[in-house]
Amino acid sequence: NPSSDLRLSDVEAPQIITDPNLFKWDDQADLVIAGLGGAGIAAANEALDQGLSVIGIDKTTGGGSTAKSGGVYYAGGGTPIQKEAGIDDSPENMFNYLIQETGNIIKESTLKKFCETSAENTQWLMDNGVKFNSSYYKKKSSYPDAGYFLYHSDNSLVPSYMENAKPAARGHRGWEEGPFRPIGVGGTIFYPLKKSALKKGLRLYTQTEARSLVITETGKVVGIKVLVLPSGKIADKHKQLMSKGDSLQMLLPPSYPGASLLQFIGGLFIKRAEKIERNHRQVRYIQAKKGVCLSTGGFIFNRAMVKEYAPKYFAGMPLGTSNDQGSGIRLGQSVGGETDHMDRVTAWRFLNPPLAFAQGMVVNQAGKRFCNEMVYGATLGDAMCENNEGKAYLVLDAALYDEAKKQASVALPFQRDMARMLMYFNSRKKSTIEDLAKVYGIPIEDLSLSLEEYNQSAQNKMPCKFGKAAEDVKELKGPFYIMDISIDSKLAPLTTLTLGGLKVNEETGEVLNLEGKEIRGLYAAGRTAVGVCSNIYVSGLSIADCIFSGRRIGQNLDIKEVNHGI
Repeated sequence: NPSSDLRLSDVEAPQIITDPNLFKWDDQADLVIAGLGGAGIAAANEALDQGLSVIGIDKTTGGGSTAKSGGVYYAGGGTPIQKEAGIDDSPENMFNYLIQETGNIIKESTLKKFCETSAENTQWLMDNGVKFNSSYYKKKSSYPDAGYFLYHSDNSLVPSYMENAKPAARGHRGWEEGPFRPIGVGGTIFYPLKKSALKKGLRLYTQTEARSLVITETGKVVGIKVLVLPSGKIADKHKQLMSKGDSLQMLLPPSYPGASLLQFIGGLFIKRAEKIERNHRQVRYIQAKKGVCLSTGGFIFNRAMVKEYAPKYFAGMPLGTSNDQGSGIRLGQSVGGETDHMDRVTAWRFLNPPLAFAQGMVVNQAGKRFCNEMVYGATLGDAMCENNEGKAYLVLDAALYDEAKKQASVALPFQRDMARMLMYFNSRKKSTIEDLAKVYGIPIEDLSLSLEEYNQSAQNKMPCKFGKAAEDVKELKGPFYIMDISIDSKLAPLTTLTLGGLKVNEETGEVLNLEGKEIRGLYAAGRTAVGVCSNIYVSGLSIADCIFSGRRIGQNLDIKEVNHGI
């Protein structure tokens, strides 16, 4: 029974009608998009390019997690920006790298198409007003320094990955004038696309919530029921209250001292906004003549859903927007849509910068190393949460600790502050490895053996058993420092976002039902659907998937309508 999947959500059961032509609609368009973030705005632009009419619905004014992000777009295969920077890449090389990250989460043919169209999609973004820059940051880092816009946002510089693909910088950070900022840079990608879509004829319903789908007796999706906040002073007040509430609640990681007070005060503003919604929102029915696109993001801020589907990651810090409630997924389920990989969450444990952290040793609760510390942060986080019960500890010696302090002082502010929080408030110093093990109840023999093996690799100037390059394996001598970098470490929050969602036809973006058949008139994109980044995340891959999956819907609407009919 699909309606049993509506719990933990405000989504309602679908409304069934006999004849769409006799139903009293308040508005209509060829494509109606629920959720206007990166995927939604890509679908809108593409559908408009195809000569279709589009209505976009968003609970805010649009942007979603894409606009709030660091603005990294993962692209390769010879993009205009790569070529300008003199970087040699090809769709085949990009595929050979990415298949190591995606595994079998999507079909190989889909990944090939993603890689083959990557350069074209980058040009499409630029044609729609998005600006990139070819200033190339060559070192491995979680985020490029100020003044750099192209970097290795993945594991391509890690030796084991280099065995299968030649390294190529594919992280394209959106370019903008003005002072450098790492948060909200995603607006450099979203807002030009929004501006472009509005010029082409996109009509917007802002501060509007999608509550249920409208279907025919045969199960075809023909429209959507929404709750609209009328424009004017009331809508302005609602926007101000939500903005204040969100800002306060996002100011500190939930585990930090003082965060609970900010959560409480922010919640008061949000409750006032919700009261306005209850008193003033109006029901509207919008007909979707060719299809409805569900692109409302993931469900990381729906903590009850996270606890149910991905309990391993419940202790992590949610990353995204407060509207990542899984409503699009629930709308899809309400008409029989199937979900997959709902337990997949990306968890970001970035160590570098400072580089000295990644040159140290990470062990689990049993005192054993479990990965190359130089890997991309989400790869480390995944290994920690999936295979080591979310427990991990960083071990440094005095030399690396001092070097980390120096390196942190010249890092970006958010990187510097996280490193200092670890070093000054979350580290314990001990003279011997035996005393160090006792700090977190780690077996002394196992930790000692891990240290001995690690130091042997350093002394022999050899890569370690996890493939860490010899120059990054540093001999560790007492006194030692240990830092708790586990998922539940209060002073080292682990950012998380959901990757699973609705199963779709990978050629068209149509939502599939439990029998694996397409639900007519229903599409999904971005984090509402299973996509390219649903196995392992690397920076920029989610936005890239949003563009890829969003455009796919716009490109297939007319074709599917002809095939399906009413």
